[in-house]
Amino acid sequence: MSLIKSISGIRGTIGGKVNDNLTPLDVVKFASAFGTWLQNNKNKKDLTLIIGRDARISGQMVSSLVTATLQGLGINVIDLGLSTTPTVEIMVPELKADGGIILTASHNPKQWNALKLLNEKGEFITGENGAEVLALAESEDFNYAEVDDLGKYETRDNAFDIHIQQILDLPMVDAEAIKAKKFKVVLDAVNSTGGIAIPMLLDKLGCETVKLYCEPTGHFPHNPEPLKEHLGDICELVKKEGADLGVVVDPDVDRLALIDEKGEMFGEEYTLVAVADYLLKNKNGVAVSNLSSSRALRDVAHTHNSEYFASAVGEVNVVTLMKEKNAVIGGEGNGGIIYPDLHYGRDSLVGVALFLTHLAKENKTVSELRAGYPGYFMGKKKIELTSEINVDAILAKMEKEYQNEEVSTVDGVKIDFENNWVHLRKSNTEPIIRIYTEAKSQEEADQLGDDIIAKIKSLI
Repeated sequence: MSLIKSISGIRGTIGGKVNDNLTPLDVVKFASAFGTWLQNNKNKKDLTLIIGRDARISGQMVSSLVTATLQGLGINVIDLGLSTTPTVEIMVPELKADGGIILTASHNPKQWNALKLLNEKGEFITGENGAEVLALAESEDFNYAEVDDLGKYETRDNAFDIHIQQILDLPMVDAEAIKAKKFKVVLDAVNSTGGIAIPMLLDKLGCETVKLYCEPTGHFPHNPEPLKEHLGDICELVKKEGADLGVVVDPDVDRLALIDEKGEMFGEEYTLVAVADYLLKNKNGVAVSNLSSSRALRDVAHTHNSEYFASAVGEVNVVTLMKEKNAVIGGEGNGGIIYPDLHYGRDSLVGVALFLTHLAKENKTVSELRAGYPGYFMGKKKIELTSEINVDAILAKMEKEYQNEEVSTVDGVKIDFENNWVHLRKSNTEPIIRIYTEAKSQEEADQLGDDIIAKIKSLI
């Protein structure tokens, strides 16, 4: 069990001891720190925060603690109740709030929960801001409101309707084209809030929805990370139902995985590739992903005479680069779609709408669509080092060793070879180098990882 404090929020397992796990005292302390930080940085008296939660078992308890803490600081709370990460992000500017807190541990198992912090734009706070919040939590320099100045509390139950309508209003979402196809879609929402929001969207798009694990109980029926090894049930059901595709989301609905009509994985990396293909076909521009995402996005961008750029790993870094390059589309290879015409956050709902538009207009099956994209395979390995070995020095040696290749040091060391790549990143918590590879076959990707491990060992 553990408690992880980072610049993007606080995450931990429910129960246990203070400072070791996500206990009620830790929740109150961290909510106090964020509320106090906002008060210190806003030149206004009445602050309002939006909160929303996924369906995990501890959600109601954590939400009650956060709400009461913010009210105790004199901050007004608008509670969306069961929601999704992208919905909370959209509702912050929609309701002209000063920030937001999303209560979700994303793809982590049910014993985890977390507080994710948003600024007034509905975007994750910066690393610098996050460090200030952590320092406040450490110092416990809080000043709570007197009884006449406690914050107000209200609820909203129309957030999904607003989110979905904003998606339907996007020029690049063609609801009529989708309706004409009468798609049959199987949905696995891992018994969280995607089971509420995604069927509402699919209904508006004229799709028939077959629901699998769509009761928002928080009892996840399988590991909630949408990876192939966890998705046997939906793959079988897509075939059994004769569905056009399967849609899988994680508990907070910011990651989207797709299943083709044969019950095969479309590939988590290829959700972003397909959406980018559709958008860049209609508008030249820039695509952005992180350094550990598939090269297929770069290839597809180049086929449309568009540019591609890679950021450091992490949603905040992707968004920063997207803004800098005025990107048309961006995201992460884990199924995270960021479409700036809607908002700067990973959003499975807009991903579904854009993918279905693409599918309808291409007049292909999902497997035919996938076959048209470059075929890449990824490998993930790690090398554990002793604590006295300087990991940064090893990475510097690797950079020098491959100086004749295309090398990026934006985030660790990424080496782009002609037909494959390797990305080396050090762990922040232990003496480990994580090794991500991509190549034209799984064997080649795995072999490249082994070769790089051998090279690192030779340099120690």
